[in-house]
Amino acid sequence: MPAAQPLTVLKRATAVGLGTTAAGIGYAALIERNAFTLRDLTMPVLAPGSSPLRVLHLSDLHMRPGQRRKQAWLRELAGLNPDLVVNTGDNLAHPKAVPAVVQALGDLLGVPGVFVFGSNDYFGPRMKNPAHYLVKPGHRIYGEPLPWQDLRAAFTERGWLDLTHTRTELDVAGLRIAAAGVDDPHIGRDRYDTIAGPASAAADLRLGLTHSPEPRVLDRFAADGYQLVLAGHTHGGQLCLPFYGAIVTNCGLDRSRAKGPSHWGSTMRLHVSAGLGTSPYAPVRFCCRPEATLLTLIAAPTGDADVAATRGRSQPTVSAR
Repeated sequence: MPAAQPLTVLKRATAVGLGTTAAGIGYAALIERNAFTLRDLTMPVLAPGSSPLRVLHLSDLHMRPGQRRKQAWLRELAGLNPDLVVNTGDNLAHPKAVPAVVQALGDLLGVPGVFVFGSNDYFGPRMKNPAHYLVKPGHRIYGEPLPWQDLRAAFTERGWLDLTHTRTELDVAGLRIAAAGVDDPHIGRDRYDTIAGPASAAADLRLGLTHSPEPRVLDRFAADGYQLVLAGHTHGGQLCLPFYGAIVTNCGLDRSRAKGPSHWGSTMRLHVSAGLGTSPYAPVRFCCRPEATLLTLIAAPTGDADVAATRGRSQPTVSAR
């Protein structure tokens, strides 16, 4: 009889391990994936003497028609009264999701806005081997075409500006913004040469947009004098480890920059949104809550443009009624 004791202990340990794993997957799939949060950050990037600018950064909605909780949460963000909305792509995850995206954004579409698209605005999600992100980071599998033209029309009809391979200047809240963007570098659609050249030195803010924060694109924005680049794509790692952070970024960006603010070179700032959604084939998040970010841009101190971005507190989750 005593000889059977180690087998009993092993069975108990296995049961505990399986139970813990199941609980972790359940938490990641049912709780954290829907625990939407608003990040509040202050970044000193504007020209000296500029008044503050409130920018709502949205990315990676990966919307499906039936995601009522996410849609309700998004609609409430209009109550933040931002001066500018920036959308860095991957809005869709279903061919019939355009109405859901438009209705969820709601009154935000009446606020000045700029956008670029990501790969999942052009192509639907597909089942993939998660190991490809580790062993074959350049591997691409495309799903069915998505109605990105309809989404673009819905955005532009309401006044948002498509910055895909476009440079423009706009006035927002009394400030002059020189803005430019590229198509998604993750699938090789970026053509930076179409917007190349120094950004307007007279602008209060020189703003760049890209879906995937590939270093080759960030380097070009920095060389042209942009003060701030906004991006998404990484999902903040989506699956992160305590005290370690993101496991992968699914692009050339270092893990330490998988989400939030950072410096890029000596004068440019980068903000990467962890995004609000997930692929329907990987509907989990762990140690990386889905997020939108309210960036309060303020003037950089005179003679000191290399001030680190100040991370603010996480605001409570906006209730979805």
